[in-house]
Amino acid sequence: MAFRDFLLMLFVCFVWAAHTVVSKLVVSGMEIPPLFYAAIRFGIVGLVTLPWLLPAPKPTWRMLVVGFLMGGGGFALFFLGIRTASPSSASIVGQLGLPITTLLSVAMLGERIHWRRGLGIAITFIGGMLVMWDPSSGFPLSAGLLLILLGAAAGSLAAVMMKQIKGVKPMQFQAWIGLASVLPLVFLTAGLETGQLTRATQAGWPFVAALLFSALIVSLVAHTIYYGLIGKYPANLIAPLLIMNPLMTVGMGIVITGDHFDARMALGTGLALCGVLIIALRRNHMMPLASVLWGRFR
Repeated sequence: MAFRDFLLMLFVCFVWAAHTVVSKLVVSGMEIPPLFYAAIRFGIVGLVTLPWLLPAPKPTWRMLVVGFLMGGGGFALFFLGIRTASPSSASIVGQLGLPITTLLSVAMLGERIHWRRGLGIAITFIGGMLVMWDPSSGFPLSAGLLLILLGAAAGSLAAVMMKQIKGVKPMQFQAWIGLASVLPLVFLTAGLETGQLTRATQAGWPFVAALLFSALIVSLVAHTIYYGLIGKYPANLIAPLLIMNPLMTVGMGIVITGDHFDARMALGTGLALCGVLIIALRRNHMMPLASVLWGRFR
């Protein structure tokens, strides 16, 4: 990889890691309703990318479903979950999207899994369960992290369905994510949340800055750069570099939001990332699209 492209990859991972921490600060520190936050974010994304919306991909209904699962649906669950979950644990649990995508590709696309990738899937899930385990509560798994896992699963389903849609460009993809996400999220926040505008007004300019960072820098700039790198280099070259993202998130979470990181978290993190690498480095048809999923949930 050219050094310039490596620096771009480093920038992308840093932006994604920062966004996980910023999201925690928005929905927990500023107490912005998470569905409202997601609705405004994807409204901005849809508005900015509107010129790339047409021609509509075929079949259009599938693109709408993929757009909602990959965008508003997955992010709504992520923002709901990160209210109580730490950024570092959320970033590790989000890695489970890759083995879920692989398993869904077997069920829906007929892809075969050999024993090494099967081992990687098992190791990743063991590591993820260690991170999600909450021995201090009556329920053994963290509720916030379960929501994040459901969000990752929604993105995994979208990734496999996306495999059956051809010829969608990155900016067009973002446009359809925005279109498919904003209206359902508006109805959800209107029906399930209260005090949205009051909280947003009280938060002031820091909320506006976080919103623009999420919609423009993360969704458009970082993802466009990343899609370009995926198209330029083999997925098994990009995949190991993506490990920088959760590692940066863990570091930022410890420093900025004071995340608790003990021996259990360290062991779970190590196992999950080792499993992800085993899956990612094995040759398979889903890896390029799964790499997009692996990075997009930021």
